[in-house]
Amino acid sequence: MTGPGTPIAVITGASSGIGAATARQLAAAGYRVVLTARRKDRIEALAAEITEAGHQATAYALDVTDRAAVDDFATAFRSLAVLVNNAGGALGADPVATGDPEDWRRMYEVNVLGTLNVTQALLPALTASGDGTVVVLSSTAGHATYEGGAGYVAAKNGARVLAETLRLEIVGTPVRVIEIAPGMVKTDEFATTRFRGDTDKAAKVYAGVAEPLTADDVADTITWACTRPPHVNIDLLVVRPRAQASNSKIHREL
Repeated sequence: MTGPGTPIAVITGASSGIGAATARQLAAAGYRVVLTARRKDRIEALAAEITEAGHQATAYALDVTDRAAVDDFATAFRSLAVLVNNAGGALGADPVATGDPEDWRRMYEVNVLGTLNVTQALLPALTASGDGTVVVLSSTAGHATYEGGAGYVAAKNGARVLAETLRLEIVGTPVRVIEIAPGMVKTDEFATTRFRGDTDKAAKVYAGVAEPLTADDVADTITWACTRPPHVNIDLLVVRPRAQASNSKIHREL
């Protein structure tokens, strides 16, 4: 069991996938993890699992797009070691000509404004720690376009630029800003959510790819970056499966 001086890590979108895997790995690395997501039952179950494993975890139901709720959440922290901005996601894969503006709006609200809300609210506590880390989970989509992905690409570009600009603006303070940009990651929900429950379309994303990344693979990179010595900043870490050379160049064994 960790003690009262244990550094605290907040993980948004911790109810599944990369967020849940990151919570498990940061807890095992010695952090007291605070799990946030809209699905209270999921994060409470995960917090119980982590606690039973001998670590410290707390669940807090939170919608990162609700600024008043985020501000209220932030009042609980005088000092914070790590913030992992993982909440996000994709909706739809339509071309620009026929894309649904509501999908674009929702992706921007969660991926960009949600990250902005939580980062702004918790930055004072991160600074007060004397050794804070902000992690922004972007995507390779934030670094290169692809057909049918403009809305998601635009949102992840926003997250990428937020991280880059924040790093410039707070240089000289005891807070580092890390961007992790995963490529193809196969989780239980990402593609299925994108295609609104159409499991056939979701399966085609990974068809023939022998070993796409897993949530644990990405969580491993996040944990590694967060546990570097304080003077070491991993500005950008792009991680893809070996079968993926770019967003549009993927080796498939079909």
